[in-house]
Amino acid sequence: MVIARAPRTVVFAPRLEKLLAEHRGDGVFRLEPDTIGIADPPTMDAVLRARPANAEERPTFKPVLGRRVTRTESAALMQALGADVRAALKRPAGRPDLTGTWPDVPHDYLRRLVFGPETRRFRVLVDRRLELTPKLTWSAVTAGAALVRPPAPGTPLSALARQVVAADSLAERRFRMYLYRRVAAPICFTVAALVTSAVWLGAPFDDDVPNEHVIHEALRLLPPSWNILRVRSPEFTAVDPRIGAGDDVLLLPLLSHRSPELWEAPDEFRPRRWAGLDPDTHPGYLPFGHANERCWGRHLVLPLASGLLDVVRAEGLVPDPRRTRARVELDGLLEPSGVRVVRPPSSGRR
Repeated sequence: MVIARAPRTVVFAPRLEKLLAEHRGDGVFRLEPDTIGIADPPTMDAVLRARPANAEERPTFKPVLGRRVTRTESAALMQALGADVRAALKRPAGRPDLTGTWPDVPHDYLRRLVFGPETRRFRVLVDRRLELTPKLTWSAVTAGAALVRPPAPGTPLSALARQVVAADSLAERRFRMYLYRRVAAPICFTVAALVTSAVWLGAPFDDDVPNEHVIHEALRLLPPSWNILRVRSPEFTAVDPRIGAGDDVLLLPLLSHRSPELWEAPDEFRPRRWAGLDPDTHPGYLPFGHANERCWGRHLVLPLASGLLDVVRAEGLVPDPRRTRARVELDGLLEPSGVRVVRPPSSGRR
């Protein structure tokens, strides 16, 4: 399927294209022999209320090498990340050069903004290239855990990094470094994906449209997390008779976010629609998960994305007009890849 934003289009990977072509408008349907797909808002709501996510269904805080991440540990990580993001947002944005290939450029900018003073052992853990294979991540974590030492007095470190260096054993340091990766990298990945989508879909933006509406509309058309998996569970069979005892459940914001029954002109980028909609209550709108279990980073992603959009708008950045098609791959976050962002020749740097 192609989403039009003349003259730019988004081209989905074949499996996503097929999902949209065959199941948009479906509510509950057989997706695989052992998987039920759901895009009907009441059924999605009922499934997500049926039971809390288990340890394996929490993508950021799932077990590490068989060790569970406790609620206390995850809360401490989120408090540290929140402190780092708040500190970053207080610093002047300056005039960063964000021209180049997105989402790589904004990812690197965000890493420097939030975790800038880190040593190389920490910086590598936020590198996009670690996504290529889990082996790279474990290599970086293992090497870093063995080599990281307490910093000299006065050395700047993020609150997240201080949790790592405070570990009292190699095994604990390795565990905390892996969680550093799990927390630090996604905040950069998600914000970079979200703003890349917004820039490709709608830049340049009308002056009277606030960042908030641009962000909500980009999240609607290209939600970075386009599905929510719940593994088979007896609670789900009571929700809908089409869900069997052996069925996993895949909830699909990818479909509900562009259902013709829920949205006017569902494939069009119309940020002004959000002047009259509530993103917290609109049926089927789940870019950060269900109201019962919102994504841990929601209140960090949104202000970082808005700050990045401020820079984009101030600098007049737009996608290179010579390219009119961007591909959205199946793996990873839902984002246009390889978008070349430029400053229009007539704008200059003020």
